[in-house]
Amino acid sequence: MAASLKPAGGAVVEAATPDPALIALASTLPPALRLGTSSWNYPGWVGTVWDREYPEAKLSRYGLAAYARHPLFRTVSLDRGFYRPLTAVQFAAYAAQVPEDFRFVVKAPSLVTDAMLRDEAGHGMQANASFLDVDSTLRSFVEPAASGLGRKLGALVFQISPLPPRLLARMPDLIARLHALLRAVPDLRAAAPDGVLAVEVRDPQWLTPDFIRALRDTGATYCMGLHAKMPRIAEQLPILRALWPGPLVCRWNLNPLHGAFGYEKARRQYAPFDRLVDPDVETRTALARVIAGTVGAGRNAYVTLSNKAEGSAPLSVLALAQAIRALRH
Repeated sequence: MAASLKPAGGAVVEAATPDPALIALASTLPPALRLGTSSWNYPGWVGTVWDREYPEAKLSRYGLAAYARHPLFRTVSLDRGFYRPLTAVQFAAYAAQVPEDFRFVVKAPSLVTDAMLRDEAGHGMQANASFLDVDSTLRSFVEPAASGLGRKLGALVFQISPLPPRLLARMPDLIARLHALLRAVPDLRAAAPDGVLAVEVRDPQWLTPDFIRALRDTGATYCMGLHAKMPRIAEQLPILRALWPGPLVCRWNLNPLHGAFGYEKARRQYAPFDRLVDPDVETRTALARVIAGTVGAGRNAYVTLSNKAEGSAPLSVLALAQAIRALRH
């Protein structure tokens, strides 16, 4: 299976030649910091990531090795498994394409993080019996990811989808279920020394003292989700402070200009994702400070950025790296 991702004729996707200034910038960043993007299958990243334009399907299948040669990219959010669980063999195939110091941020499948079973349009059809189920989570996510990625596993992220109103009214019960799930996950560090469990939510009702206790008790952390459904970064920082000291896991997903349901609007406005359309300097500056504080205390930081954050994920990573360098000098 792993060999199927490497075509017989050699690599079919080539990386862009990096600017020497980019290499110099990367050399100033702390080793504990890993920056990257949400997935890598975007043809519009010509010149920043790819040497020429490739079809999206080819990038999805063969582009990871070229992506990992970008001087600033030392992680990626592996989002494909959210829609269908990946096998250990599939995870191993991804791991084989990246350097030894690369680490993956992996989203758990919706099979265990969405309270609803949904149709193709995303409408909830019925309750999901596997939601936050321990056996399903270990079998479909934790075990194959840990086995396949090994030392290259960075963060396992449980991004819990928006809840229907009837479940928002039962938050203590859900937090107790989440607590039991996190407690059942074996310690990742035996196989993955940098591995961490992280929980990202799409409803601010989760952010309670009980939620913090569940994370702290199980050694998990809060994945700071910068998304229009959630409070801005300054309002999420108290959760991180309550869990300090610990690693940082952050996924910068969507510019709040587009509203809570603005993914498609952002996609249409920002495609082909080759420039910063809506720079969010406030968020970038605050995030740079959080990163500097985390790595300055000797903790790992995993930060991935989406095209929908500002218009182009690679250029957002560049701007964030420059902001971090400015704080260090």
